[in-house]
Amino acid sequence: MDAQKTLIFLNEHIVKGTLMETLDIKYVEVGVDYVVAEMPVNSRVHQPAGLLHGGATAALAESTGSAASHLFVDIEKYEVRGLEITANHVRSVKSGVVRATARPIHRGKTTHLWEIKVTDEEGQLISICKLTAILIPKKK
Repeated sequence: MDAQKTLIFLNEHIVKGTLMETLDIKYVEVGVDYVVAEMPVNSRVHQPAGLLHGGATAALAESTGSAASHLFVDIEKYEVRGLEITANHVRSVKSGVVRATARPIHRGKTTHLWEIKVTDEEGQLISICKLTAILIPKKK
């Protein structure tokens, strides 16, 4: 896997015209078994109290885990869909950048299970999420 080419593909082709573009999510790192994305925390992703909205956090986590599943399946044969996402928010953040790191718990033939840790700029845990993705065979 050429990490730089993968990041260019994710940021220039997957993000464009989607919620990821609206939330300014950028993929910043990929490895053999992980994907990392970042999102700025500002008024566009705040809830009324001026804190990062849990829904925006979940969108970042699902975007990161789903991208990871795409990288580890044959996308000519399968479509990836989020089946379930859970998020436990343990700390709030008002500004800066949050970083989501998706790592596999299980990569099966029909489902993938990802743990996504969302941290702040100091590396403190903001949320821990779990994404189940389903792999759907493409119709021929």
